Amino acid sequence: MWLNISSSPFLLTGFPGLEKAHHLISLPLLMAYISILLGNGTLLFLIKDDHNLHEPMYYFLGMLAATDLGVTLTTMPTVLSVLWLNHREIGHGACFSQAYFIHTLSIVESGVLLAMAYDRFIAIRNPLRYTTILTDTKVIKIGIGVVMRAGLSIMPIIIRLHWFPYCRSHVLSHAFCLHQDVIKLACADITFNRLYPVVVVFAMVLLDFLIIFFSYVLILKTVMGIASTDERAKALNTCVSHICCILVFYVTVVGLTFIHRFGKNVPHVVHITMSYVYFLFPPFMNPVIYSIKTKQIQSGLLRLFSLPCSKT
Repeated sequence: MWLNISSSPFLLTGFPGLEKAHHLISLPLLMAYISILLGNGTLLFLIKDDHNLHEPMYYFLGMLAATDLGVTLTTMPTVLSVLWLNHREIGHGACFSQAYFIHTLSIVESGVLLAMAYDRFIAIRNPLRYTTILTDTKVIKIGIGVVMRAGLSIMPIIIRLHWFPYCRSHVLSHAFCLHQDVIKLACADITFNRLYPVVVVFAMVLLDFLIIFFSYVLILKTVMGIASTDERAKALNTCVSHICCILVFYVTVVGLTFIHRFGKNVPHVVHITMSYVYFLFPPFMNPVIYSIKTKQIQSGLLRLFSLPCSKT
């Protein structure tokens, strides 16, 4: 018979067996955290402040930066609290809310990448109608649709977490709350909570990737029909940053999934490390990619950080 500890707080876990090194481990995580805040925060400021960046492509980039900030701000406070202060307790409500935002924002990121693919598709297939098709109003509607799709799809499994009795061990395996972690502690029928996320992943994240792939097939077909080699290169160059962000996101998703599904003999610390790579690598890399590959962003950064010339 299970001991009823339903009202007890959950316990977050850092790096088991490496507790003495938690302060050292926190340093690269803190550096990544600060870099993500600065990088994505700077992108958002640039897009808001620079009128040259008031275009659909950059509005979607702003959505991506906001999503990356959301993911990081949702996860890292509890991570650093565990690593620095060994503050492991988290209440049920706070835990379920964190899980909701983590999973919702992951699907939002996939949806924003899909919206960015649509933007590139319109820009290359119908360049003369680009601004009339992707109006500010339509961009806002797409953004709202992406957020609502993610938020509503995750809500059913998170709501059910409040109903479950938790009479098993209340120790979670990460320094943040994940749905798949919490349901392992429930002593109830969790069939729906096991199957529904799989359906969501296939119906949204996988479908998003397939649509993105198909859109780039059409984009490539259009580009190959352009007579001028320079124009081909110019058209493809506008897609490079987006393609890199897609690869960063989906490669980490596949890597994390592969480790969880087939890495039963892999040390637990590898599973934990991969989860941090999943949450930190795309938010860290996306601003870097766009800063390196997009001339308008480079120009905006130069204007932002350049000192005004003294008039003598």
